Amino acid sequence: MNEPNITPSADTSGQVPPTPLRCITGAIMSGGFGFAMYSLMIAIATTFAAKPIHSDNLIAIKISAAVRTLVVGIVALGAGIFGIVGIGLLALAIQLVFQQLTKPKETNS
Repeated sequence: MNEPNITPSADTSGQVPPTPLRCITGAIMSGGFGFAMYSLMIAIATTFAAKPIHSDNLIAIKISAAVRTLVVGIVALGAGIFGIVGIGLLALAIQLVFQQLTKPKETNS
């Protein structure tokens, strides 16, 4: 039958190589998101602490305590992940700067 034309294609993935400026920009954004999530976590925990559970039912108290713990924990996890990503991007920017400084100069002769 018909065989498809197989042509060698160039790398068309569209990926841009990392640069120190892009890494620092991403680190600032991630750090900002992490700080916002941390502030949100503190606000949620403070609100939960200021409004205790009023119930005589032991199961309701245990379920509400578990839900409160899960809510604060998920927001804390998000803050931690954004913080770690920001630190990683900052470290990558430093690594890229060192690689650019130690790269041998190419001469065209």
